[in-house]
Amino acid sequence: MDPFNKQEFLPIGLKHWFEENKRNFPWRQTPSPYAVWVSEVMLQQTQASVVIPYFEKWMARFPTIQTLAAAPIEEVIKLWEGLGYYSRARNLHAGAKFLVDHHQGELPSDPKLLEKVKGLGPYTIGAILSFAFHKKGVALDGNVARVISRLFCIEDPIDTPSVQKKLRAKVEDLLPDTEPWVMMEALIELGATVCTRRPTCAACPLQEECRAFHLGKAEQLPNKKQRYSTTLLEREVLLINHEQEFLVQHHQGKKVMSGLYEFPYFEKGQSHSFYPGKLGHLKNLKNVTHTFTRYRSQLFPSLWIAHERREIEGFQWIALEELNKLPFSSGHRQILKNLLEDHAHLTY
Repeated sequence: MDPFNKQEFLPIGLKHWFEENKRNFPWRQTPSPYAVWVSEVMLQQTQASVVIPYFEKWMARFPTIQTLAAAPIEEVIKLWEGLGYYSRARNLHAGAKFLVDHHQGELPSDPKLLEKVKGLGPYTIGAILSFAFHKKGVALDGNVARVISRLFCIEDPIDTPSVQKKLRAKVEDLLPDTEPWVMMEALIELGATVCTRRPTCAACPLQEECRAFHLGKAEQLPNKKQRYSTTLLEREVLLINHEQEFLVQHHQGKKVMSGLYEFPYFEKGQSHSFYPGKLGHLKNLKNVTHTFTRYRSQLFPSLWIAHERREIEGFQWIALEELNKLPFSSGHRQILKNLLEDHAHLTY
């Protein structure tokens, strides 16, 4: 049985399902090119339910590309704090500046021009073309790749360039000439809500057409190349206090944590005698687990008092009441939160 004998049923059935079941998101209410851009970047590797409040705060503070471009990067990163993968925020800021300088602060509808905007890859460009400009753009994210791999029973690893190209071609073939953006968003929605890692095939509008379902392989697909294993890091974090000021470092350059603040830290077991003055240990704080890229970091924070205020290259003293205004990496932000909740011990 070839499930694609009924070529017209697929788009019609999926469109009807989407119109009846689509979730209500703020970026769907006003899909301007800028709103689509921001939402799609935020949704990368982040659940939609988590993105909603961040998107609303972002659009309230930076309602236009011009306001984003004019904002200091520290404020941009602070507003992004908690979403992780901070390069996304830095790229949005850099992209906004580029658009102000070269496109009067507007996103172009030409894919060749979009490729020149920092941070815009094939998926985001496809999403902008589709949802913002209503063109036949292919937005191949993990959800869509999963749907297509099952629909056509593609058993090769989906994260290889050749298979990615094949998946994109399959999606493009499925997009109708009339309202292709609706079908594109329907495929994303299907992968996010029904054709998930553990598919709910009984609720799927494409069950009849799905080759993997008919072959009993839906739960085994998609296949991926072997990933890097997670590396465990154990770090001691020092919260050094002198008269209600704390020593912190501000990461700059092209590092993963660029633009973020952190307390001094060392690999567990290594010497942390970097401070040139006398330190007094006050107490150990609650341990925190911090995951980023392929690392899982176990943080062991402790509170210290510096009897003398010394300047150290690469670090700066920040008043306790100002710390919460700064963008911290997620692990150190949790440490700061625990510190502020237990601030009574800071009266000496």
